[in-house]
Amino acid sequence: MADAKEDKPKGRVLIIAGSDSGGGAGIQADIKTVTALGGYAATAITALTIQNTLGVNGVVATPPKAVRAQMEAVLKDIGADVLKTGMLGDKLLVETIAEAFDEIARTVPRVIDPVMVATSGDVLLPQGAVDAVRRLMIPGAALVTPNAPEAEVLTGKAVDGINGQRRAAEKLLDMGAKAALVKGGHVPGDVIVDVLATERGEHFFDGPRIVTKATHGTGCTLASGIAAGLARGLVLVDAVALARAY
Repeated sequence: MADAKEDKPKGRVLIIAGSDSGGGAGIQADIKTVTALGGYAATAITALTIQNTLGVNGVVATPPKAVRAQMEAVLKDIGADVLKTGMLGDKLLVETIAEAFDEIARTVPRVIDPVMVATSGDVLLPQGAVDAVRRLMIPGAALVTPNAPEAEVLTGKAVDGINGQRRAAEKLLDMGAKAALVKGGHVPGDVIVDVLATERGEHFFDGPRIVTKATHGTGCTLASGIAAGLARGLVLVDAVALARAY
């Protein structure tokens, strides 16, 4: 089903994530990023968040059947070159999405942004769902993009420096991911290093830390930028470089 409409241009990204009414993260940030980088964004919305720059006032979850129906509708007609996940919610929703991947999008590469710990430090995913992400989302993923706290939760490895990032990335490969980008934004220091581990080796991306409070949505934006690059046919290292530059 996902391979329908192969005559259409490359660059199609189906984003499975939550909506941010403030426009800074989630589906809104994803669409902006994919569009800015020359791709085409379609969506399956997992939740409506009621938020602005002052905080999150509420979350309304989408029924799992409706999330799958959105995925089916897009894949049957438009198709997708890459699937990208963001905020998923509870265990049942993770299981439903994983089942859909298996049944209707088996051959489409997946960029998994395991939205578990916000930039603010808030925990966004219950433990049962975390276990489901480990078991169902990581194996077979083209790329997993955790920040340092998320990498610690997923792997049980301390991530307080570049060696911790490397160990966590290696563990994610052992868990079945084809590649892992363990981001360094939460690691102290004036220089931020993102560690990319693949089956062929490691790559390091570094840059000066930007001192700002405007960090909301950075993880969503980076993962979507990588997905857009992959959907357009870039190799992974180039897609990561493109997304970081953006």
